[in-house]
Amino acid sequence: MEVSASKGAEVKENAVEGSEKDENKSVSEKVGMFISNLWNTHSFLTMVIIAIIAASIYPPLGAEYVYPEYTATWGAVLFIFVLAGLKLKTEELGRAFQRIRFNAFVQIFNFMFDSSIIYVVSRSLEHVGALDAALADGMVIASCLPLTINMVLVLTSSAGGDESAAVFNAAFGNLVGVFLTPALIFMYIGVDSDVELAEVFFKLGCRVVLPLFVGQLLRNYYKPAVEWSKKHAKVLKKVQEGTLSFIVYTVFCKTFESDSDATFVDAIVMIAVIFVMLCTLMAVSWFVLGQAFKNEPKLRVMGLFGCTHKTVAMGVPLINAIYEDNDNVGLYTLPLLVWHPMQLFIGSTITSKLNSFVEREEMRLGLNEKSEEDIENV
Repeated sequence: MEVSASKGAEVKENAVEGSEKDENKSVSEKVGMFISNLWNTHSFLTMVIIAIIAASIYPPLGAEYVYPEYTATWGAVLFIFVLAGLKLKTEELGRAFQRIRFNAFVQIFNFMFDSSIIYVVSRSLEHVGALDAALADGMVIASCLPLTINMVLVLTSSAGGDESAAVFNAAFGNLVGVFLTPALIFMYIGVDSDVELAEVFFKLGCRVVLPLFVGQLLRNYYKPAVEWSKKHAKVLKKVQEGTLSFIVYTVFCKTFESDSDATFVDAIVMIAVIFVMLCTLMAVSWFVLGQAFKNEPKLRVMGLFGCTHKTVAMGVPLINAIYEDNDNVGLYTLPLLVWHPMQLFIGSTITSKLNSFVEREEMRLGLNEKSEEDIENV
């Protein structure tokens, strides 16, 4: 009896240990899956945070020893814009003649309305001492940028919006933005004494326009390059994110080395203001789109994203090209690095509601009747 009892206790103990191991294993697996999902979903944001922290630890490394004037401002920027030119679907520009009024509305709202409102708000905050001048300028710079390419398309598709309109406006906005964004920035902020206007546009031509043109040549006349980029799309996306993070790293190394006057409170105020302004701009665009394109729900959804999104892929290298010799270049970049994940977060939280809105509106307008009849017949 004692032997059987001891064996029973031993079996029970082993079972408890086994269950604890399984529980520990499941916890470790859950943590691993969480980290993996976080990395896959927010890899760029994670890399940017790591880059800024690394820059704060030892600024001279990125500001001097990696030769950022060659590696970041030339090598990295050239690579990014050649890749952008290779992926830019300029053949979609032909769709412009189909929806001139809608496309004009999206581009004017994105470039002109956004920037004018942000300019007034940021200058007001700076005037009352609520926001650092460099961060206020950074908010204006971010608002002058064109919409994103991938994010607008993904969110538009998820929300049931018009994907062809998203592709066109992203392509057209980024092409126009190469020339319009610097002009808007100089119009709002002015030209610093240490900025030579002719030299800036020459650099933009060499670092932005020329590589974009090379990328377009490869896309249209060398099909193996297009096939190669499609085959390695995921890898290239991570490489592009890593390259952008490297530029961010060198930019903030320079900022930390210069010992900026901006404080942590300034950064918090800026984040709060960008959140409020982004929500406000989205609300205004949604209302106006509802009045101008009342019976076109798919266009209205696409316009909501297109009117307010700003590209970090073009923004970071563009800011670096214009203000590479300015000690505040990191503070000029920071608002865009806040705007980018915030527009993704807000957009992701409302896609399901927008999808339901499109379905309801199409039902109301009778746009789904044919598909419903087909389903019933099947």
